[in-house]
Amino acid sequence: MVGDTASLTFAIPVLLAVGAGAGFAAGLFGIGGGFVVVPALVFIFPLLGVATDQVPHIAVGTSLATIIFTSARSTQSHAARGSVDFGILKSWAPWVVLGTVAGSMIADRISGATLAVVFGLGVLGFAVYFLLPRRNEEPVLSAMPAGVARFGLAGSLGAISALLGIGGGTIATLTMTMCGTPIHRAIGTAAGMGAIIAVPASIGFLVIGMGEPDLPWGSLGYVNVPAAFVIVLTSVVFAPLGVATAHLLSPALLRRVFGIYLILVGATMIAKY
Repeated sequence: MVGDTASLTFAIPVLLAVGAGAGFAAGLFGIGGGFVVVPALVFIFPLLGVATDQVPHIAVGTSLATIIFTSARSTQSHAARGSVDFGILKSWAPWVVLGTVAGSMIADRISGATLAVVFGLGVLGFAVYFLLPRRNEEPVLSAMPAGVARFGLAGSLGAISALLGIGGGTIATLTMTMCGTPIHRAIGTAAGMGAIIAVPASIGFLVIGMGEPDLPWGSLGYVNVPAAFVIVLTSVVFAPLGVATAHLLSPALLRRVFGIYLILVGATMIAKY
């Protein structure tokens, strides 16, 4: 077994800070916080003696486990402000879950380096979304996609989120705003989508990691329970603060800062692996 309780204890203050950042970002942007958690764990786990090729899988699996609680807390706070469309969540959930299963199966068949590069490229793509100027335009679509279009989009959302260890809030928010959903309601609903994605996806990473040798202390498959627990301690506290900020302030500057952060993260992940 790799790692020990002493080395993990050394990392606790850093993990608490990661949880705070992930929780605030989750509430503010309707994301699950994976864009903060995954890169942080990629740099922390090697310090705990985790094998290099296992790091991306464990980082993604652990991130997904934290998203269950972070997104649930964020959704609760948005719902208290009437900013969650539960009808959309119910109609999209089955197809999203199928997509997360597919994403987990794909993750089981690729190397850690490939998974890290996929994460980096995905992050760079999302950075473009956050950095592009927003204009007050008419909705592109008159209603949310249904039928085959909903199956394809929701399934892809689940698969991409499982591979990247994120809650899928960016894609969900973009889709809803294109269909005329007010931004705050789109963000709140996207937060709920993160919880739906994270449950089956984290179970998937737990299962595909079972039997892997030399996993770090406290791991169930590719989910490191102690690290996830410490991150959640602060993420659930800071998620409501992010929600409050989203409803009080114009997020234009914060979107640009977050977009720049994503570029740095994506480029660093690709260069590292």
